[in-house]
Amino acid sequence: MGVIETQGFKLDNTGRRIVVDPVTRIEGHMRCEVNVDKDNIIRNAVSTGTMWRGLEVILKGRDPRDAWAFVERICGVCTGCHALTSVRAVEDALGIKIPLNAHLIREMMAKTLQVHDHAVHFYHLHALDWVDVVSALNADPKKTSELQQLVSPSHPLSSPGYFRDVQNRLKKFVDAGQLGPFMNGYWGSKAYVLPAEANLMAVTHYLEALDLQKEWVKVHTIFGGKNPHPNYLVGGVPCAINLDGIGAAGAPINMERLNFVEARIKEMIEFNQNVYLPDVLAIGTLYKQAGWLYGGGLSATNVADYGTYEKVPYDHSTQQLPGGVILNGNWDEILPIDPRDPEQVQEFVTHSWYQYADETKGLHPWDGVTEPSFKLGANTKGTKTAIENLDESAKYSWIKSPRWRGHAMEVGPLSRYILAYAHASKGNKYCQRPKEQLEYSAQMINSAIPKALGLPETQYTLKQLLPTTIGRTLARCLESQYAGEMMYDDFKQLVANIKAGDTATANVEKWDPSTWPKEAKGVGTVAAPRGMLGHWIKIKDGKIENYQCVVPTTWNGSPRDAKGQIGAFEASLLNTPMVNPEQPVEILRTLHSFDPCLACSTHVMSEDGSEMCTVKVR
Repeated sequence: MGVIETQGFKLDNTGRRIVVDPVTRIEGHMRCEVNVDKDNIIRNAVSTGTMWRGLEVILKGRDPRDAWAFVERICGVCTGCHALTSVRAVEDALGIKIPLNAHLIREMMAKTLQVHDHAVHFYHLHALDWVDVVSALNADPKKTSELQQLVSPSHPLSSPGYFRDVQNRLKKFVDAGQLGPFMNGYWGSKAYVLPAEANLMAVTHYLEALDLQKEWVKVHTIFGGKNPHPNYLVGGVPCAINLDGIGAAGAPINMERLNFVEARIKEMIEFNQNVYLPDVLAIGTLYKQAGWLYGGGLSATNVADYGTYEKVPYDHSTQQLPGGVILNGNWDEILPIDPRDPEQVQEFVTHSWYQYADETKGLHPWDGVTEPSFKLGANTKGTKTAIENLDESAKYSWIKSPRWRGHAMEVGPLSRYILAYAHASKGNKYCQRPKEQLEYSAQMINSAIPKALGLPETQYTLKQLLPTTIGRTLARCLESQYAGEMMYDDFKQLVANIKAGDTATANVEKWDPSTWPKEAKGVGTVAAPRGMLGHWIKIKDGKIENYQCVVPTTWNGSPRDAKGQIGAFEASLLNTPMVNPEQPVEILRTLHSFDPCLACSTHVMSEDGSEMCTVKVR
């Protein structure tokens, strides 16, 4: 290929190629190849989904009221967001409006997912890209306590003795050669820049988050019966409200359960405020001070989201994280986005292991086709079962290439926050809180934290800080904080409705298929933890005729399209210097900042579509 230019990026695959396969600490199977030049700077990137997507085939001919239960099994991490998107798509197709209580309960379930997923992502999947665990053994617990007091004075767990106990627990793991969850890291790499005390603080909070996250998801068990994969319902939610009910298994929502939910929400808000946000700001500051402002990629130019968190159901103008598209880094112009428009959202397969009749053109999801076609390019090195280097000029991924009006986009919390900031700057009253969060964060990273740590202050703007790996990680944290705050508002509104005598949680007027039109189509969207999620459905004679999911990782992890445009994963790695390509911490750090979910973007079924197993429940 040599050197080519696309979207303002220069791609050069002539240098040494580094392969990371599999990329771990993500959901699903992923491969990444990069080319580095003589200075170990990444000049080309190739991102590959290595599992086949087949769920659309499974859904054909099924009852649309059951679709949510199938698509929810796409993933066990972003649990519930596919089910919510599915019921919204069916409701859109059939013209069903849900009660206000159902809307509020769905919102609390969705926001619980955001807080849970973002905390698990940062501490258990991503933090180890920033934190050298073994270095924590060299930390002074007293200085760690002082650092904790500087960045988060309200956190009660901050004594020197507390950190010394954690350090001793960690030392026992290391001395026994059993690092447990901290195994297989590139500990000692010079790519890590945190002092030992910051590493000990972060490892301690890793353990705290491990204990708390299992409590938060109990909100899903209250409203949805279980977690993962809580229950949903076309027309509302499956839980009834009866304040006099007894709190046994299967009982309706009563005061005891509502009090439990309130306690968990307060717990999430406290953790975000006292632990998660201070950690991200402190770590981000120290890496920014070390000059590590890489990984922006498409976030510096093209971002998109459908918008989410409506204060008033079905009124998009009240979205607290409004949607839209920003192109070419112009935050002053927000373009409207419409998932129904066949000219806006299209999927291409030029470099994907699928086949279209005309692969120079994209298909809108309502007309989507999922036909596998696994062929390796002529310049691929290795065999089908032992690939050494892929040929990016040919087909090289099981992920399709979604585009908005032909443009590759980055989606995710960072995109949502850039859009929210742009909307708020234009006077939108519903998203002023994200603007406040971002301005506070910039002030902390530029001034307050450096001053407290005796480091030089800086004057980076949000347009410089946000389109980076640090910014992508920060946006997830801010969204978690905002989701907790919004969830508490939802909870108080639900309680007020119940006190006023409103206990409706479902609209079943159109439950019977005899009330449906002969043909219908709909679309549902959700702000999933990893970005904008859309499900498109066509219904004919009461059955699913076509069903297509375009998920966040399909947008971000897409291969090149017919124009040679690269996706967000590939773009984010370009021009990043590596300390040691044999220890690709920098590749993992940036890829993990997206929290890739390859299980969502590349689903699995048997090659010939036959039954793989039978499970009998007695």
